[in-house]
Amino acid sequence: MVEAGSSDLSKLTLDRGTARGSGSRSSKRVRTITAVVIVLALLGTAFLWTRSRGGVEVTTALAQVSGGGAGSSTGITANGYVVARTQASVSSRITGRLDSLPVDVGTVLKKGEIIARLENSDFKAAVSQERANVQRSRAGLIDAIAVRDQLRRDLARVEELGAKDAASEQEVERIAAELSSAEARVELQQAQIEVDRSALALAQSNLDFTYIRAPFDGTILRKDAELGEVVAPVATGSGLTRGAVVTMADLETLEVEVDVNEAYIAQLENGQPAEIRLDAYPRDAYEGEIRQIVPTADRQRATVEVKVAFVDVDDRVLPEMAARVEFREPAGAAETGTAAPSRITVPSEAVRDDAGQAVVWLVRDGRLERRIVEAGPVSGGRREVLSGLSGGERLVVSADGELEDGARATEAE
Repeated sequence: MVEAGSSDLSKLTLDRGTARGSGSRSSKRVRTITAVVIVLALLGTAFLWTRSRGGVEVTTALAQVSGGGAGSSTGITANGYVVARTQASVSSRITGRLDSLPVDVGTVLKKGEIIARLENSDFKAAVSQERANVQRSRAGLIDAIAVRDQLRRDLARVEELGAKDAASEQEVERIAAELSSAEARVELQQAQIEVDRSALALAQSNLDFTYIRAPFDGTILRKDAELGEVVAPVATGSGLTRGAVVTMADLETLEVEVDVNEAYIAQLENGQPAEIRLDAYPRDAYEGEIRQIVPTADRQRATVEVKVAFVDVDDRVLPEMAARVEFREPAGAAETGTAAPSRITVPSEAVRDDAGQAVVWLVRDGRLERRIVEAGPVSGGRREVLSGLSGGERLVVSADGELEDGARATEAE
């Protein structure tokens, strides 16, 4: 019994080496988890501290005040493109293959100068043939006139002899009939000459059609065809023919076409001064004036097209350049009382919709301030603010995070 009990108790003996290893691993695991939690806490604290210290990074712009005097800005701006008032895609009047194309992009031409020539050997041959027909008809007319004049003399002589009973009446009648026939042949030859002259003019016109000429003084902007290609008055769309040879424009007639919000059209008039700035040369301003307000509106965009002509233009201004136009008050507007009232405009991106309200975010002393405003229409990327701002405020245009009233803000460089 004792031996059996001793044997059972021996099974309850604790392996001190095994217990020591298990406890060590658990302790290491706890220490590792604790260290990770501490590091995450420190990182979170550092982020919150940095965020509260630096704030949201924002891009800002000023609320601008415009209008109120002759020559000052009306606050109405619009974006558009430079176009040539006189521009054309020049094509041929007949179908043919290009045999000569001496011009290139940038070539300056006078009205009537040759741009290109089609193959025209057959047209030249037709002109030569019709010219020969005219010469033949003229020779036939000379012969007919000679015969007629001779018969006139013969008839006069026979009538004189008949009066002396030296010639019969039948002889007189025969010569008179021959004279009538000769006079008809003269008239016929004269008519034939006119027919041949008309045919010659037609052949010459067809030959002239093989020469493509400049319709006005201008500059070649683009070559639409090359030597050997077939050109036609109207392109077939199959790729076998070209509808135009070149595109040219009179660069003296450059102007800017812009779309103005219809809410501001009543404040614009023909001849009103404007300032034009090109995206290609943003530091240079060009004087312009309204040439035409197109008498129709775009119902989809609620805009009206306005054409602004350059008062001063240089060789750097090219068609299709992007441009921004700022309209000025007309001269003498303040004296006549027609000057537009002062207006406050901001970048359209600065006005946000918040639950149906127009809201802007101001930056004051490094902190954000939310303000509800009454916003007007957009024109040229800027939006009018009817109330809520006095002008000169610095507004948030974009931000790298959420905007909160009272939060710190850092302006981006």
